[in-house]
Amino acid sequence: MCGKREAGRGKREAERAGEVYVVRMRVVIVGAMGHIGTFLVPRLVNAGHEVIVVSRGKREPYLASTAWNAVRRIEMDRAAEDEAGTFGSRIAGMDADAVVDLLCFTPASAEQLVDALRPRQTLLLHCGSMWVHGRPTAVPVTEDMPRHPFGDYGIKKAAIERLLMDATRSGHARAVALHPGHLVGPGWNPLNPAGHFNPEVFAGIARGEVLVLPNEGLETVHHVHADDVAQAFELALTHPENSVGESFHVVSPAPMTLRAYAEAMFRHFGQTPRLDFLPWEEWRHTVTEDEAAATWDHIAHSPHGSIEKARQKLGYVPRYSSLEAVIESISASKPVG
Repeated sequence: MCGKREAGRGKREAERAGEVYVVRMRVVIVGAMGHIGTFLVPRLVNAGHEVIVVSRGKREPYLASTAWNAVRRIEMDRAAEDEAGTFGSRIAGMDADAVVDLLCFTPASAEQLVDALRPRQTLLLHCGSMWVHGRPTAVPVTEDMPRHPFGDYGIKKAAIERLLMDATRSGHARAVALHPGHLVGPGWNPLNPAGHFNPEVFAGIARGEVLVLPNEGLETVHHVHADDVAQAFELALTHPENSVGESFHVVSPAPMTLRAYAEAMFRHFGQTPRLDFLPWEEWRHTVTEDEAAATWDHIAHSPHGSIEKARQKLGYVPRYSSLEAVIESISASKPVG
């Protein structure tokens, strides 16, 4: 961030490094133990920020880092605090310069936080989803396109985004919404070429077995490495002059069709691609109900997001292609095949 620190606490500092001011902030991260927080917390600590992580205290990050020794951890059950009406005030009481909310799924919860942060105009960064768009009407999808969300998750995420942007336009908030695609990274199973999360799909590919895909395999999936998402949050945090009141797609440079994804994974494992296809109504009976539901959600949304706005306004440059992110993820897990 270029510029100087806002007036306030004596412990706030601005250090000049050449022509750039490195601004130290107190940042509260809600849901910091998940995929994005695993990478975002070390980024912010290593940049010199004071970091407070809020979680239920039930888990550790996916990857260990000595940076976690420098953070302050606070255990909090968000659902219980939301129900009691105390979540927003507890977060506001931490006197942060910015709040990164990685764990907000209802407009009511978002509204409580906005109301509590309003007096200090604390910067609020919300983790949304590409699913706010629903079915794309043109590709690549840009942030200014009309939303047509469907499904409980997408509808609520779109409503939260609308609430945050309206609050910012009215002067009641300083909010940013970042919309990741399918998160990928070491420590968890990536979305596979069949559109669900069963790792046996990768194992079958590694053995050179036939993979059956729904329809013609032409629907798209748009992965993003969790560290690239963390990069975007860090950029939005340190460039509020460009990010406040805006929504940004945070995905890899390009999506993959299920077919192209599958063929690439066969080649990765040294196998000749062996694919077959079935109409959806037949294909869904070849997998479990949960797998079919996951695949339907992904192929119905068929995301394909543009990152040009994030590039231009934030300087977002993802390190990973979709395929590179997936390969790193499965390489970090136990051997397949």
